[in-house]
Amino acid sequence: MKNKDAPHRAGYAVPTLLLGLLASGQVLAQSSAVVYGIMDAGVRSTSGMDPANARSVGSASMINSGINTTSRLGYRGTEDLGGGLQALFFLESGLNINTGATASSTKFFDRGAYTGLKGDLGTLTLGRQNTLLADAVLPVDPLATRFASLNSNVAISALSAHQLGIEYGASGSSTGSYRLDNSLKYAYSVGNTTARVMHAFGNQADSNSKLSSNGASVEYKSASWQGILAYTQFKTVTGLTLNGYVSGVAVPVGAGRLNLTYSGHSADTSATAKTRNQVLGLGGTWPLTPQLDLLVGHYRVNRSRTAAVDDGYNRTIAFLEYKLSTRSLVYLEADNTRWKRDYQGAGLSATSTGVSLGIKHSF
Repeated sequence: MKNKDAPHRAGYAVPTLLLGLLASGQVLAQSSAVVYGIMDAGVRSTSGMDPANARSVGSASMINSGINTTSRLGYRGTEDLGGGLQALFFLESGLNINTGATASSTKFFDRGAYTGLKGDLGTLTLGRQNTLLADAVLPVDPLATRFASLNSNVAISALSAHQLGIEYGASGSSTGSYRLDNSLKYAYSVGNTTARVMHAFGNQADSNSKLSSNGASVEYKSASWQGILAYTQFKTVTGLTLNGYVSGVAVPVGAGRLNLTYSGHSADTSATAKTRNQVLGLGGTWPLTPQLDLLVGHYRVNRSRTAAVDDGYNRTIAFLEYKLSTRSLVYLEADNTRWKRDYQGAGLSATSTGVSLGIKHSF
């Protein structure tokens, strides 16, 4: 005879089991929390670019924050729940230390805010997180994402500054989609290979699709080489689509490292118009002495738009970094951009250059 109370008992069983796990976790738990940050500032002089590194006709001199690495303040921690399971959290704010302001005026933890669980079955995180395109760029970018505001892989490949004027995915911005709100990310590793999937909810009352995003990536890492391939689709609130991809390899060469990337996206900018960007990156890192490193990245950007002439640019960025300690370094940076046709506007300089001298401290 069927027990009519069984469904009710099963309903109580799940929360009872969770409470039991939490109670045992409180006995076994060991917590760790860290406050960390990067303070980076330098003097910069440009010709053919304005203080925001946009193409212009003039020259400028300024103090900028985060030329080498974006200045930030963060909090992260884990708690050992027993049985190989950990709880984790991450909170990070971008800073403009030249003014003392946060990098974002609308999101205090603009660089990430999430919590999750990590164990033998993988890592699951929920909150505001990097997209899989952003995750993919870091290990294979020739400059390891240095100079984020000028780095073409950060700005275009990973969509930090896509220049499309539309919010793709729940980024909270019409200028970039490097990170997404309301996101769920899962990663699982087998040997040298890690697979990741990510879904970001649009949180729209009338649609599950609007402002949503879905992506997947696979990464292989060994002592001899590292490779990654990532794909993500983003939706706008009106149902337009952006499809982006990042691919790249990194190979040790002597004491240094050689990196090659090929990335891009195709974006609907209206019901009848598209913008396509393709980015080829090449470069790497070469230690000149135990304290002095040379990093060089060259990027070729090609853009095509409906009913517009194709354009783009070629950009080379180089850093000399001298380590003062394990946490502090000084750097000299130089960059050159050769613009193709009227990229970013007509009547502007055909070539832009910049030189920076700065210091970075990590804690």
